[in-house]
Amino acid sequence: MLTIALLALLCASAWASAIQARSSSYNGEYGGSGGQRFSHSGYQLEGPITAIRIRVNRYYIVGLQVRYGKVWSDYVGGTLGDLKEIFLHPGESVIQVSGKYKYYVRQLVFVTDKGRYLPFGKKTGKSFNAVPLYPHTVLRFISGRAGSLINAIGLHWDVYPSDCGSC
Repeated sequence: MLTIALLALLCASAWASAIQARSSSYNGEYGGSGGQRFSHSGYQLEGPITAIRIRVNRYYIVGLQVRYGKVWSDYVGGTLGDLKEIFLHPGESVIQVSGKYKYYVRQLVFVTDKGRYLPFGKKTGKSFNAVPLYPHTVLRFISGRAGSLINAIGLHWDVYPSDCGSC
């Protein structure tokens, strides 16, 4: 009987640890079905998101590029439109992304843990609101599909990297 009780306690403890260890989650894809797939997953190893460049035209999000630590990702999307750039403050993270889409992404709004609201694009289309599934997690990288415009976007959340004193 004692063996069964110890085994049950061990299993419960392992299960609780597995639940606590979960931190990554995903939202998306928001947008249409065209374009070539892209992923910034490898860039998250360079550090947290520190800046975002978004190219917009009158109707759509045309292109995007994200800086991870001190390294800019590859630019994805088209080249026509106005380029806008925002830098996050040291230690600041994106905790929510909302926007609008139809066949292409039309608007992106980044909200930070410092209370900043950073909108890009037009307020037309179907709405989405992406937040991490687990507490104390932030936007770590972006994926999606792009051609001459940003067709679709996916948001990947995880804990803020603890080894990024120089970011």
